[in-house]
Amino acid sequence: MPCVHVSEIVKGVKRSGNGCVECLALGMRWVHLRECLVCGHVGCCDSSVGKHATKHFHQTGHPVMKSIEPGERWGWCYVDELMVEL
Repeated sequence: MPCVHVSEIVKGVKRSGNGCVECLALGMRWVHLRECLVCGHVGCCDSSVGKHATKHFHQTGHPVMKSIEPGERWGWCYVDELMVEL
């Protein structure tokens, strides 16, 4: 069954920056970056200490994010726990 939350993706949303917003504010490092496809928030992945992309989902309910790592083109729906086609 495909993810129905892809309908919440906002086209042309402005990315919040080139690094994890929270890690930059706290002087922390990240492993990989993820971008919320609803609001553009950039957070770090779950392999990073802060896990800020997942925390952003829990705080906002924004369901779909994508990797913004060079060469990667995949997305993830937190609600359905599914990879999504972008």
